[in-house]
Amino acid sequence: MAALSTLKIAGPLLAALLISSGCGSKSQTNAAPPPPTVGVTTVEQKSVPIYGNWVATLQGYETANIQPQVSGYLIKQTYREGSYVHTGDVLFEIDPRPFQAVLDQATAQLAQAKGQLGQAQAQFGLAQINVKRDTPLAKAHAIAQSQLDNDIQAEAQTQALIKANQAAIESAEAAIETAKLNLGFTKVRSLLDGIAGLANTQIGNLVSQSTVLTTVSRMNPIKVYFSISEQEYLSLAGKIENGIKNVDLLRAKNPVKLELTLANGNVYPRQGRVLFADRQVDSQTGTILLVGAFANPGNILRPGQFGRIRAITAFNQNALLVPQRAVSELQGRDQIAVVGPDNKVTVRTVNMGDRVGEMWIVNSGLEPGERVVSEGTSKIRDGELVSPQADTLKVESPYPTQGEAK
Repeated sequence: MAALSTLKIAGPLLAALLISSGCGSKSQTNAAPPPPTVGVTTVEQKSVPIYGNWVATLQGYETANIQPQVSGYLIKQTYREGSYVHTGDVLFEIDPRPFQAVLDQATAQLAQAKGQLGQAQAQFGLAQINVKRDTPLAKAHAIAQSQLDNDIQAEAQTQALIKANQAAIESAEAAIETAKLNLGFTKVRSLLDGIAGLANTQIGNLVSQSTVLTTVSRMNPIKVYFSISEQEYLSLAGKIENGIKNVDLLRAKNPVKLELTLANGNVYPRQGRVLFADRQVDSQTGTILLVGAFANPGNILRPGQFGRIRAITAFNQNALLVPQRAVSELQGRDQIAVVGPDNKVTVRTVNMGDRVGEMWIVNSGLEPGERVVSEGTSKIRDGELVSPQADTLKVESPYPTQGEAK
């Protein structure tokens, strides 16, 4: 009986303890979680350059098609394909024998003309002596007048013969000069310093003046060709007329530097400059061609390569910058989460501008000094309370803050 009485007392006490324990667990479950920690960045106002990007093709600074100046059979190639050659180096040789024969013939004709000239000069001298001797005799009627007339005629004929022989000599000398030139042209030489390309014909082929034997290109510096839109051109030209020297892309004075990105994504270590703009806008594409130049020691860059040209086209003097990762897109609209003074998040729709490195210009929707969420944007909602911390991945812009721009 005593044991039964003890159980009756312990039962209600145990139930009370279980109820008390259950209430404590429910209270702990309903406790509010701490606000999420996010990285924030302050909206900065800076003066930043705006860049244009264009597709570019590379060409030799000077390019010459090597063509023979005489026709004949190719007998020798004297250069190594892809090697550096100098102006005047012999690249090919054409069979010289026909041209040597022409030169020998012209030389013989010159000798013959000179011999005939000597004979004519001797005859002319004799004719002068006869005229001088017979003139007083004819006046004295010692000889017939007809004899003096024959002497005068012979003098005139020999004088004309001398002139004809002198002309023949000049013609023979010109023929010799032409023959020497043609004989020299059998050695096909480079017209400039540069890299010689592949040979386009084989030894033994018959070549003529229209045959392109190879191509030589001067590649240091090397040219880049890129097209900008008519609107970009007018914008640049307008800035130049307004005296903004910092965007003087099209003039030699204080030119904007060009940056070349190669096909493998690497930026070429040397900066280039604009040489000139084409004289007209292409009516079919609405673009105008610009030509630039880059130093190319070692001839690393080659004609025919593709790349991208990047250059400053304008300056934004009051740009508001945020990291690109702070911007999210929803249904075609750009949004940024702004943390207010009470640490509550407000999601705003903003108008974004150009990208500058890893930063992004905000055209409207933000004010300088506001805090935006740049780390942990995926775990917050509009109106939510957050625990802001300085963004550990903050990107430092390389451009000066407002008031420091030069």
